Amino acid sequence: MKKIVVLTGAGMSVESGFSTFRGADGLWNNYRVEDVASHDGWLRNPDLVNNFYNDMRRQLIEAKPNKGHCLLAAMEKDFDVRVITQNVDNLHERAGSSHVLHLHGELMKVTSSKNVDDPRCIKELTAENYEVHHGDLAADGSLLRPYIVFFQEAVPNISKAAEYVEDADIFVIIGTSLNVYPAAGLLHYVRRGVPVYLIDPNPVLTPDAFNIVYIQETASVGIEILLKKYLSSQQG
Repeated sequence: MKKIVVLTGAGMSVESGFSTFRGADGLWNNYRVEDVASHDGWLRNPDLVNNFYNDMRRQLIEAKPNKGHCLLAAMEKDFDVRVITQNVDNLHERAGSSHVLHLHGELMKVTSSKNVDDPRCIKELTAENYEVHHGDLAADGSLLRPYIVFFQEAVPNISKAAEYVEDADIFVIIGTSLNVYPAAGLLHYVRRGVPVYLIDPNPVLTPDAFNIVYIQETASVGIEILLKKYLSSQQG
């Protein structure tokens, strides 16, 4: 099976009614990003941060995977698919994708504020129990915090993501402006001669050094075109 690596951004989840980028919905408009999505913001007011992500989880629980998510999951029948996502939602997993690498964390998980990546402290929340309350503690006794990569923090999965891209036979970019680093730099790990497809309804500036097939459509429509026009002869 050919190895397809897919990098997804906020545009992947727009059709599900869920997006996490600045200014995208009323929730973000009510907060300063430095107050709810930075390490300094967490130190200043952890209750404000936890309440913000409680509200985001409530929205995510109501959202459903869209056709684009489902098409990517179905591609696993014919391809070895790895999804690298900048999104913190779990819509890829809920659609059935088996291999999803989150660069910026996972909204439905919480962890230790002392040691964020300690697996003993990472806890997955449920739709029935998704809120973090004042004073809730992780297994190590520190305050529970969102399992999110805040601004001012390193992106721990970027090395693994680069390895995925280096090994890809086909690289697909969906719903991202390629302006957010280090994720945008993954394009430079594509081996010479590997086809690159970019799906986004908006114009995206890309490096001239890459021969990129640009499909100017939403995620769902763009993936359908990708499958029918470009990948149908490469299945299996």
